[in-house]
Amino acid sequence: MTSSTVDTQRAAGDPGAVPGRSLLAINNIEVIYDEVILVLRGLSLEVPTGSIVALLGSNGAGKSTTLKAASGLLPTEHGEITDGSITFDGADITHIDAAERVKRGISLCMEGRHVFEHLTVQENLIAGAYTKGRPSKSDLELVYEYFPRLRDLRSRTAGFLSGGEQQMLAIGRALMAKPTLLMLDEPSLGLAPLLVQEIFGYIERLNAELGTTVFVVEQNASRALAIAHHGYIMEQGRIVLEGSATELRDNPDVKEFYLGLGEEGSRKSYRDVKHYKRRKRWL
Repeated sequence: MTSSTVDTQRAAGDPGAVPGRSLLAINNIEVIYDEVILVLRGLSLEVPTGSIVALLGSNGAGKSTTLKAASGLLPTEHGEITDGSITFDGADITHIDAAERVKRGISLCMEGRHVFEHLTVQENLIAGAYTKGRPSKSDLELVYEYFPRLRDLRSRTAGFLSGGEQQMLAIGRALMAKPTLLMLDEPSLGLAPLLVQEIFGYIERLNAELGTTVFVVEQNASRALAIAHHGYIMEQGRIVLEGSATELRDNPDVKEFYLGLGEEGSRKSYRDVKHYKRRKRWL
């Protein structure tokens, strides 16, 4: 499927992938850091198989913590899940370690890209396949097909790449683990608008052509909702609104607070909206 085909489907109201049963389900979890700081407060959400799901919210809402809970990285930052559960492909993964989750098909691109700066582009990609053994030539070719710029830069030391090139490399490295679920933390962070558009175009293609399920955390709500099938909005560790991407784009509060389309053009907190009623999804 070409990118133009995807664009045509989007314009016609076809998301380009048919969401299936729940692949990732976060069920009423609470997360505490350092045994005292409560960050997630009964959070629940679902990521259906074959879909792109966006998690939106302001700084400090708990978005990155949600991804770390799903990927098993909380213990590295003295965090823990104290209540609730997380299931992946029907199995409870609440307390299994991060490496095992990668083996089961979960890959995370962390905020800030975090490439191995002293390694070459190709060495970074090979490192991404460590849970699957030595990668085949076809594995590398698949990444180079989606990110042709990386092919030209494969011998370049990663630390000398531009921000956009490092983001491509981070996504490509995650793909080397052959994930069923690709999670992305702020992929637009620090990138120019044209590069943001390019990166999200790649994400859309991976979902449409490879069937990769994508869970993306973003502050750039407009760009995320342009490719997502479903979205959630977080405030203070809770889901306060959820719906299809179309419903969220058309929601007047979302337009004002996250898309910058309100009459005053200002971003506020949902707590300041008297007519807004908080909603939780208890799965």
